Amino acid sequence: MVQIIYYLHKQEVVRFGQLHRLVTPITQKELTKRLRELEKAGLLNRTIYAEVPPRVEYHLTELGKTLIQPIATLSAWAEQNYHVLKSQQQHD
Repeated sequence: MVQIIYYLHKQEVVRFGQLHRLVTPITQKELTKRLRELEKAGLLNRTIYAEVPPRVEYHLTELGKTLIQPIATLSAWAEQNYHVLKSQQQHD
């Protein structure tokens, strides 16, 4: 789900097909499930356009945007400590 939030932040508005290409590997069914969970939690909004073919766009809510800083902090920590973590895994 972190990947989904990250890409929604970077792109601001993302269509389902774009998101499916960016968040790999994931099935369409699993991506749909994750998006519904995020929507139910109030972290993203889904906009459905009455077009042919149907168009659905996703974007972060204000609440979802509050996750960006903690995710960035966690990502920076993981990058800084990658070698230590990798080394410890090899010793297990």
